[in-house]
Amino acid sequence: MAFTKRQSTTMILRFICFSLIFFNSISYAAFPPLQPLVDEIEKGGVLIIPPGTYSGPVVISEAITLDGQGKVTIDSGGKGTVILLDTDGAVLKNLHLTNSGDHHNDLDSGVQVRGNFNVIKNNTIDNCLFGIDLQQSENNIVKSNTISSNGDELGMRGDAIRLWYSFENKITHNIINDTRDMVVWYSKNNVIKNNITHGGRYGLHFMYSQFNDVQNNEYYDTSVGIFLMYSDGVIIKNNIISHATGAAGVGVGFKETSDIIVENNKILFSSVGLSIDVSPYQPDTKNHFTNNLIAFNGIGIRFLANWKDNIFKNNHFKANITQIIVSGGKTANRNEWTGNYWDNYEGFDLNKDNIGDTPHDIYAYADRIWQDVPGAQFYKGSAMLELIDFLERLAPFSEPDLILRDKAPLMDVSFMSAKSEDVQATDSEHVHTSGEETELEKRLKRYLQ
Repeated sequence: MAFTKRQSTTMILRFICFSLIFFNSISYAAFPPLQPLVDEIEKGGVLIIPPGTYSGPVVISEAITLDGQGKVTIDSGGKGTVILLDTDGAVLKNLHLTNSGDHHNDLDSGVQVRGNFNVIKNNTIDNCLFGIDLQQSENNIVKSNTISSNGDELGMRGDAIRLWYSFENKITHNIINDTRDMVVWYSKNNVIKNNITHGGRYGLHFMYSQFNDVQNNEYYDTSVGIFLMYSDGVIIKNNIISHATGAAGVGVGFKETSDIIVENNKILFSSVGLSIDVSPYQPDTKNHFTNNLIAFNGIGIRFLANWKDNIFKNNHFKANITQIIVSGGKTANRNEWTGNYWDNYEGFDLNKDNIGDTPHDIYAYADRIWQDVPGAQFYKGSAMLELIDFLERLAPFSEPDLILRDKAPLMDVSFMSAKSEDVQATDSEHVHTSGEETELEKRLKRYLQ
């Protein structure tokens, strides 16, 4: 029987598709399953997995140790979670976990943790929807893992590390690249230290999560570095947050969040350095911002309302296009401003005490146009708008609004007494163990001379 050219082409395409599916299934099926080896290990035992590639998913229901010694890959074949830790006291280390499923509803992950006192360390997790997911899990250690997502569009990726109703966990020394978020929801008393996050959406996102400790992390090239929503009592110290850019770019943001300590951070090269929305929220509470470098941002600090009870001391504001704005034409002077360094301060220090002889006042002149008229934002920084602003300052047509007054502005950069090496000394296992300066630190030193 003769075939037409079109029928022949269709048959060839079908054969190629069938062959690809068939050989892929054979290739995946050729990986020996790891589950039988896991099931043979008794509670408290150690499985040093022979080098090679094994198929998942794998369920661990006893307190055992799995050690891949850097020579083992577990491939889930695009189905489910690669390893489910449904136990207490297990250890996963030195493994390469890859190719999870892609179901958001099932939270398909490299590792799902559903227990306490487990250790997940020195693993590489890639091509997985979520990285490490902890639910109702306490006192776990997630350390020195390298996590990346599956290459989907940003909103469709999973989260690198996800905590849900999980308390007293330690998330340290992980390297995260091009995932979506790291989220901490309804979770208290966790330690998040010495992690590096590059790319993605939220470097770290808190929701209804109190008393967490965030120190010595680096977040760069994200849409938002750190954001806290309804999360009181969080400590944010010694972090570097840079290049949070885009229309919604924020270095560190606060939404109805109280009793926060923000200290010794570098917040750099972002659309907005700090975004403060009705924070602190709880009565009789204060938020403390001390010794932070807020530099090279489009807006140093943005208040979304005429709010109060934030205390700013010994912070360094340098080379921000706009230092402070308050939406709605209100004031930020209900907060406490004292002893901060402002690179645009126009005063003297005749008694040489390193404190300006006159207060540093920030007024809203004609440069408010771009803040109040959305269409005018396109012209922010343009020669025409700068000219109007200059004329308004030279001969005001109306009484300008006082945005803030720092009564004791610093004359030089005492902030830099908190150098990066001092920050590293607070933790012997900081991610920069070589003692060498990063490229960002070298650039900062040149800029701040």
